[in-house]
Amino acid sequence: MKHFIKSIICSTFVAGLVVACSTNEEADATHDTKSTPMTFLITYPGQTRVSDKAFEAGDKVGLFVADETLPLEIGGNLVNNEALTFDGNNWAARRPLYWNDGTYNAYAYYPYLSSVASISDQPVTVATDQSTAGSGETLGGYEASDFLYARTLGVKASGSPVNLTFNHLMSKVRIRLVKGEDYEGELPDEAEVYVHNTYTQATVDLSAGVATVNGRGSRATITARADGDHTYSAIVVPQRLANRMPLVEVVMKGVSYLYESTFLFKAGVQHTVNLIISDNPEQVKIEIGGEVQDWN
Repeated sequence: MKHFIKSIICSTFVAGLVVACSTNEEADATHDTKSTPMTFLITYPGQTRVSDKAFEAGDKVGLFVADETLPLEIGGNLVNNEALTFDGNNWAARRPLYWNDGTYNAYAYYPYLSSVASISDQPVTVATDQSTAGSGETLGGYEASDFLYARTLGVKASGSPVNLTFNHLMSKVRIRLVKGEDYEGELPDEAEVYVHNTYTQATVDLSAGVATVNGRGSRATITARADGDHTYSAIVVPQRLANRMPLVEVVMKGVSYLYESTFLFKAGVQHTVNLIISDNPEQVKIEIGGEVQDWN
């Protein structure tokens, strides 16, 4: 009888230890999750080991982290429009960011906006003068216009960084000046290149990564950036020019070469346009080259 009683007491005691240990393990797991810092591996569109285009020290991206079961909102997420700054090696926020229990979706965009007015219809604008250079923390006209986006779904607390691979939401036109057979002399190293008749305003859905042209405004002219070697580039809001109208203009040595056309500027695509320069400005020709996605 005494032996039986002792067995019951020992079994109850051991069971109590098991329950206590289990509760402590669960508490430790929760504590570990909420103590796990967020880290990110951020990749520029089309970035490879041999490419020379990448994010630079001082660049900032905006970050949202939201519960995967809930829609992305301006506020109330685990992380709300936090700025991550690149130091040349790593990305970090001004304050430590920690995970919580559960599974999340991470959304990021560039360049950083200090204030986000809408998740589904955030207004963005491409610069009309993209030839301006950056200074300090101020981006040049071209860089400020190239809106980038990244999204990674279904992530949890981990010691490994979250991969965020960016892509271009806007369209790019790359204009290459080519000397025609009847053009005398050499093409000048400097020219003024314009892209006419495009809408420069758009709205971006930050949860889906889609840019939509705002065609309620007026069309504008964009001054392209000089890339060297008679090549110029401009970032354009994705849109279709359904009617033939002045599109590309080149001004060299006081002479204007104007080309009219319809055109489809595709989202995330670089369009190459070869402009054949003739001695007669009225006989300028154009060749549409290939399309490149995730251009670098």
